[in-house]
Parts: sequence; structure tokens; C-alpha cells
Amino acid sequence: MAASKSSFAALTLGAIGVVYGDIGTSVLYAFQTVFTTGHVALTHDNIYGILSMFFWTLTIIVSIKYVALVLRADNNGEGGTASMLALASNAVANRPKLRGRLLVIGMFGAALFYGDGVITPAISVLSAVEGLEVVSPAFKQYVIPLTLIILFLLFVVQKRGTTDIGKFFGPIMLVWLAAIGLLGLMQIVGHPAVLKALSPYYAVRFMITSPGVTFVILGAIILCVTGAEALYADMGHFGKKPIRVAWFSVVMPALVLNYFGQGALVLKNAQAVKNPFYLMAPDWALLPLVALATMATVIASQALISGAFSATKQIILLGYLPRIQILHTSVKETGQIYLPFVNWTLFVAIVLAVVLFRSSEALAAAYGIAVCGTMLITTILTFYVVRYAWSYPLPLCIAATGCFFVVDLAFLSSNMLKILEGGWFPIVIAGGVFTLMITWKEGRHLLNAKLRTDAIDLPSFLEAVFVSPPARVAGTAVFLTAEPGMVPNALLHNLKHNKVLHEQNLFVTVRNHEVPWIGMEKRLEVEALGHHCWQVIIHYGFKNDPDLPRALQQTRGRGCDVEPMTTSYFLSRDIVIPTIGSGMAPWREKLFAQMHHAASGAADFLNLPNNSVVELGSKIEI
Repeated sequence: MAASKSSFAALTLGAIGVVYGDIGTSVLYAFQTVFTTGHVALTHDNIYGILSMFFWTLTIIVSIKYVALVLRADNNGEGGTASMLALASNAVANRPKLRGRLLVIGMFGAALFYGDGVITPAISVLSAVEGLEVVSPAFKQYVIPLTLIILFLLFVVQKRGTTDIGKFFGPIMLVWLAAIGLLGLMQIVGHPAVLKALSPYYAVRFMITSPGVTFVILGAIILCVTGAEALYADMGHFGKKPIRVAWFSVVMPALVLNYFGQGALVLKNAQAVKNPFYLMAPDWALLPLVALATMATVIASQALISGAFSATKQIILLGYLPRIQILHTSVKETGQIYLPFVNWTLFVAIVLAVVLFRSSEALAAAYGIAVCGTMLITTILTFYVVRYAWSYPLPLCIAATGCFFVVDLAFLSSNMLKILEGGWFPIVIAGGVFTLMITWKEGRHLLNAKLRTDAIDLPSFLEAVFVSPPARVAGTAVFLTAEPGMVPNALLHNLKHNKVLHEQNLFVTVRNHEVPWIGMEKRLEVEALGHHCWQVIIHYGFKNDPDLPRALQQTRGRGCDVEPMTTSYFLSRDIVIPTIGSGMAPWREKLFAQMHHAASGAADFLNLPNNSVVELGSKIEI
């Protein structure tokens, strides 16, 4: 029992460090952004109204929508856009058109994540370092360079993994949340009447008296729930209960105390609105607070970067992006991975965001669209899970998700007003990633259709070959093929040029599924084709790590034992040639050809031993 309690406490502390880093650092910029937009006058009633809107936004979106409802939609214990998409698409598997639309919507949600992933580290670290301006205006010139140095160091250490430093995330974030709660409480003690804003009356009154202003500032109010998606995305790492306990016992109280403390300070001193977070602190605490805020924002950014690595791997396995190099940074934790291409692409985009916008206030204008878009898509997918996977009555499904849909749509519509001010930036990033995804998916479909058209039936081919069999050589040949029952090009080239056939031949197809995990007991299907030839299908979930040699060890005892030292892997390296005519637009075919060419080899992706791989190329027109 004691060990169980200790484990639960560790998971809760871990959730505080990883899950709540983003939302926990939003106090740095959210409240001041509402008033620095110039739309809201600094009056007593307005401050009460804004504080009430902050509290009820946190309550409705985080406490009720994510913690109470969305966390219930686990896919074998896993969460996130990919898991929700898999649940929703499988629930409507008997409705192909609807399933197709949901897949497109879900992939656009995944693309929006990358837009969010660029803005979050930029605005978080920049807003923390801007505390130096409060210490002394002379530090202003160092804010941008120092921000870029911190971000560079953050991305450099990614290849080392987070095993060693990850253990400090929870304690540091706990200290941060305790500090921001205490700062807020100190101000509230001097003006306890501000707690009246906990009543929804003040939010409703503000919305009724200033509907136009309310709509405009929703784009700033949403900043208080940035990172809410992480609650669901990280469910597989920590579990529902630790995430829920961390939210209600630590994170939400600290956030509410801090926001209300900022409101109390501005009620007392209107000039403090330029940076109410740092101005709450006594002078002696400013530099330590800047250091603590910087550590907290780095942790928030780290969690998002790790999330980008995991999301990219899942999207690759779902077939929406080409293979890229994936390195494991921990021998114990399979989920700890490093993707060099994603790492440095993100870094370049974040540097561009910092240099373009130059302040957290300007970045706040670019923020929100990606967040709100992802939240709206989550709500849409949740409806289909509740309706078709859980089979609840339609009126109940509409009631359960309809109010969230209206709220998310209102926030998204408000953020659309910020497109010209900087909202275009994450939309351009998301649009670019989405174009790559659908081009890759459609291109792969065209390529496989072409391969099927030109394919030779494998059983018939083997029957013809063994009428006058070629020389057999010792060992096992593993031929990778996109579809079972097709003759791989590598086999044709091997027979044509080497005029030999191995003693044992395995024709292997790797299939990736829309479920997070597939256990080893369901990993292999083996079918004997005669003449010591076998058709093997290997199944992986989108969170499994593909490892072909390890999977083939399960053939032992099935008549086709694979000995690693005497096994060769034959791969077809296809070169795609775009053609004018049917298929995609010419520019998309050229883009797909480039993506196909740049994709990392199947050998690395499937963890094949370098000294046992033979690649044979061929050209395919699409």
C-alpha cells in the first residue's frame, strides 16, 4: 500500500512537471494581454469581469471539458489527437465517407499542433526573460539575445534525452506554482473583495454590457488555457487520476490565486498593468523570480518539444508523413525519442517567431488560433466517440459536446480577428504541414495502386519458378513488400542478376494500425507458401517501436526459424517519377517525389542490421 501511494505521488508530481508546464506559465502574459490590447478600460467593474471570465474559462474548458469528459476517451490508456482520431475513425468504420472526413479533420488538428509548438516556446521564454526589464530598463536590449541563447541551449540538449533532467521537472514546477500562488495570495490579502469575481455574475454582466468588446478580447482570454490539450495528450504517461488530482489540488488553485492577485494589484495601482506578474513581487525577489520563471518556461517548452517528437512518430506510423530518423535517448523508456529533423526545424521556426514579433505582447496576437482550432477539433472528434463508440443517445451527445463546441467556436472566431496582427504565422505553419501530410498520404495511395497494377501474383510466380528452380544458397532472405501476395521488385532483381534463391525466403509486409499498441502475441501472421517460402505480416500500433529482427524472432517454432547471423534483408528502393495526367496536381507529384527521395531508408526505420541489408532500386511513374 505504501509503495502504491508513493508511486501515485510520483506520478502526480510528474504530471505537474510535464502536463501543466504550459498552462502553469500562462500567468506571465495572459492577464496583461487583455488590457494591453487597448479594448478594455481599466475600471473596477472591468477588472472584476475579466477575472471572472478567466476563472470560468479555466473551469469550463479545463475542469469540465478536458478533466471530466475528454480524459474518459482513452484509447487503450493513451490520449492525444492521434488516439482520439483513431477512436473516432474506428467508431465510424462502417461509414467510409464520414471516416474519410474525420481523418482529414484529425490530421488538420495534428498540423495545428505544430503551429502551437512554434509559438509556445517563443512566447513562454520571451515573457519570462522580459522580467529583466522590470528589474532595470537597461536590460531591455539583452532580452532578445538572451531568449535566443536559452532556446538554442534547450534544443542542443534534446539529443541527450530528458532522463537525467526530467526528474527535476516536477519539483521545479511545484516550486513555481507555490511561488505564483503565494505572490497572488499576498495581493489578495490586501484586497480580499477581489474574490467576489469568482461569481459568474461579473463575467455575465461584462458580456451583456460590452458584447462587442467581449468578442474581441476572447482571443486574449483564451491564453489562460494554453496547454490544456496536454492533459489529454500525456494521459498515457501518467494516467487519469494523477492528472486530475494535480489539477484540482495544486495547479488550478495556484493559477486562480495568481490571476486574482494580479487583478488586486491593478485595482490598487493601474500603472502595474504593463507587467502585473512581475510587479507583484518585492524588489529583492525579482531576479530569483525571473530565474524561476525562465526554468518553468524551459520545462513547458521541453514538454511541448517532446510532444512534437511523439506526435511526429505517431503520424509517420499512421502513414501521413515520410519516414525520418528516430533516435532513442533512453535504454529504459521506449517513449523517449529524438528526431533531429523535427528538432532543428522547430528551432528555426521559433527563432523566426522571436525575431519577427520581438515581444511576448506581439506574440500573444499570433497565439490562440492554433490552440482554439485544436480544441474545436477535439470537441468534434469527442462527439463521434461519445455517439458511435460509446453508443449514447443523440440528444445526450449533443448536450455533452454542444456547449463546448459553441464555446470553442466563439474563441476561434475571436482569434480570427488577429490574423493580420500575427495570427497568420501559426496558420501558415499548420497549412504547410497539412499540405505535406495529405500529399504524402495521397502519393502513397497512388504509388501503391501503381505497384498493385504492375504486380505479379506471388503464389503463381513461385509455382512457375520452382518448375525449373534456380540454385539455392544457404541462409534466409527477407523480402519486404508493401502488399501481401505481391512479388517484390527486389526478388525479381535478385533472380535476374544473381540467379539464385536462398534456402529459406520470407516475404514480409509491415502494417501500421490506428491503435496505440499491439502486443507481441498479436504481432505476427505467418502463412506457408511451400518450397521453404513464407508470407509474414507484422502488425504495429502507432506508439509501438518498429523492430523487424525482433519481431521475426517469433517465427521460431513455426517452421521458419530466422537466425540473425545468416539472414539477409532485401529492400526495394523505388524512385518516383512524376508524370502529367491522372493523379495529383503536377506540383504535388513533384513534392511527393522529393519527400519520397528524402525519406530515411526502411532499414533504419525498421532497425535492420546495416551489414545484412541489400537495396535494389527501380523507377516507378505515378
